Amino acid sequence: MIRAKVRAWGPALGAGLALAGCTAPPLPRPDPHYVVGEPYSLGGLWSYPKEEFGRSETGLAAVLPDRRPGRRTANGEIFDPRQLMGAHRTLQLPAILAVRNLETGLELRLRVNDRGPAQPGRVIGLSARAAALLGIVPDGTAQVELRVEDAPSRALARALPGQERPAVEVAAAPAAAVTAESLAPLPGSREAGPPRVAPRASPTAPVPDAAALPPDPLPETVTRGLPRPGRLFIETGTFFRRDLAQRQAVRIAGQVEAFGGGRQPQYRVRLGPFADAAAADRAVAAVLAAGLPEVKLLVE
Repeated sequence: MIRAKVRAWGPALGAGLALAGCTAPPLPRPDPHYVVGEPYSLGGLWSYPKEEFGRSETGLAAVLPDRRPGRRTANGEIFDPRQLMGAHRTLQLPAILAVRNLETGLELRLRVNDRGPAQPGRVIGLSARAAALLGIVPDGTAQVELRVEDAPSRALARALPGQERPAVEVAAAPAAAVTAESLAPLPGSREAGPPRVAPRASPTAPVPDAAALPPDPLPETVTRGLPRPGRLFIETGTFFRRDLAQRQAVRIAGQVEAFGGGRQPQYRVRLGPFADAAAADRAVAAVLAAGLPEVKLLVE
């Protein structure tokens, strides 16, 4: 009789344990804030974050490996691969970007709120949903063009608390006592009444316009333009002196190009063009192995 009861309870107990094991852990609470950050090394490549509300660039996009939501991003938001999110190495976080796949012409807006991608030679990491809408296969790459959308990105910067700009306390200078003395009016003059002083407006902190804030999550709006893929180049540094650029170019078998106008042109060291992403990746690895930790892979 006892054995029969144990056998009867066994399936029910197993089912209960299975249900308990399937319960997903609660997601961490988001703590969104505005952040720029300090220089850091990731994947053997140094990055130097800074505010750039007018930035526009090209390069290769990667699909972020995260397949489940729940990870906290670099600025305290919660990453969700089902939403239009991305990772960038140097931009202020968060920022709103327009991303165009140069190989398909598809374009959408996404919210960059994390650092990455980890692989050198990639200009942006895309969530799985953003990559799919742009026509990029999982674990694939594509030539892309990025541009920061100024107004919504600035609205986010104003609206979110920042951890890097603490208020600076300034001690007020001591005010000396002021004495006044009434004098009799001069002969023939007329005494004026007290001056009228306009009331001083109390200072108020600017309040971000809620209408200017981008929606969160961003809508899945995709536009299609003409495809215009380009050629892949590697840039390893820019200099104000040609001799310094030549020294680096000899080190990696690159070429020196002058750019910019005015009395003081600049010089950049480049390699390429490369036939495909695989060839460009091999060149990036060789540049890093030569001890040059600042390298960009561009599309032109």
